[in-house]
Amino acid sequence: MKLSVRLVALAALVATAACAPQTSGDTSSGKDEKSGTLRVWLFQEVNNKPKEQVVDSVLAEFEKAHDGTDVTVEYIPVETRAQRIKAAFNDPKSAPDLIEYGNTDTAGYVKDGGLADISKEFGAWEEAKDTDPTARQSVTVGGKVYGAPYFVGVRALYYRTDVFEELGLKVPRTQGELISTAKKIRAEKPGMYGIAVGGAYTYGAMPFIWAHGGELAVAQGGSYTAAIDSPAARKGIEAYTSLFGDDNCPAAKCAGMGGNDTVTAFASGKAAMAIGGDFSHAAVEAGSVKGKYAVVPLPGVKPGSVAPAFAGGNNLGVLKSTSHRTLAVDLMKRLASKEAQGELFEAMGFLPTFSDVRERVAAEEPFVKPFVETLGAGTKFVPVSPAWGQIDSSLVLPTMFQEIVSGKKSAGEASGDAAEKMDAAFGSAG
Repeated sequence: MKLSVRLVALAALVATAACAPQTSGDTSSGKDEKSGTLRVWLFQEVNNKPKEQVVDSVLAEFEKAHDGTDVTVEYIPVETRAQRIKAAFNDPKSAPDLIEYGNTDTAGYVKDGGLADISKEFGAWEEAKDTDPTARQSVTVGGKVYGAPYFVGVRALYYRTDVFEELGLKVPRTQGELISTAKKIRAEKPGMYGIAVGGAYTYGAMPFIWAHGGELAVAQGGSYTAAIDSPAARKGIEAYTSLFGDDNCPAAKCAGMGGNDTVTAFASGKAAMAIGGDFSHAAVEAGSVKGKYAVVPLPGVKPGSVAPAFAGGNNLGVLKSTSHRTLAVDLMKRLASKEAQGELFEAMGFLPTFSDVRERVAAEEPFVKPFVETLGAGTKFVPVSPAWGQIDSSLVLPTMFQEIVSGKKSAGEASGDAAEKMDAAFGSAG
């Protein structure tokens, strides 16, 4: 998930509707005021100014279109988002009307009763028809829509063109070739990882599981059942964990690495390959490998295939407690519109969630092409369950990978234990 110090002075808090007549049954406030102050929480980026400029442009047009309405925006640190948003759900009087949130959080926020069902408005939104299917899935729970996709992020294979040329290597066309190529590089250049991998890099490992036909979990009776221990999933797990060792990326150094660590290793010249996102481009360009690398989709099992990538990204959602539902939905659609997403890409490099807008930006920016190809080949998403937050935060999958690469457990034992933990989480989530 790609996430964001300007604090706009906050206006008066939205008044509660304890004594007001109900005008809308779609929000818990029972009100739908057509003027006043809207409060918005967006994520604070490392370099936030370009994002602010895009947002400010949208707000200017919104306020011009709605006389007597103004908007205050607070950019919140992603590190504290969980506590801030949970507190907002529990205290409507201090809650914002509209929030940006990570797309894996949708189901949990819906279970908490924090997000408004905007299925009708989304269905009537002309631009929504061009939304990427996986992005649409990320705002959908139980067949109802609870937000608008804001941007999407996927990962592909970064590789050193100079190293490949020096060693006479071809770009891997299968995951088998990827593994053997990584080990050839390590053998020829012992001071370099063939490919940087991390035991804590869940989203870098998932494509190996999916490419082998495995799944994290399968929907069953309104909930999910873990499938991480299936034969197909185990093949993917074994393929990924085979990259940990002295012949590629030593477990002692790589077992604890996360995604940022692997990208840093590549950018600094310590690895010949890495699985990085479109959002990693700036970091790689700022490293010592600038001008000496290229990017291709991560290969699948069969020659010429693309491994399914996790479709990360952020969404925008209207809070159920808002007393400005109509205005909040309109602002959400403006911020997530094709025009605004195109501007956000130009400002921040975030990939649009609209297929046609992505094709346009890919034509304008060559570095985007392999990521758009990856999206076009078909992406995957995590289980749309409030249990996923618990599974992710309790490090179920990283623990599984680390147990395997450390030799503590076999792939079968570790994946079986992970499946038990996942099923317990799914069971408790209902």
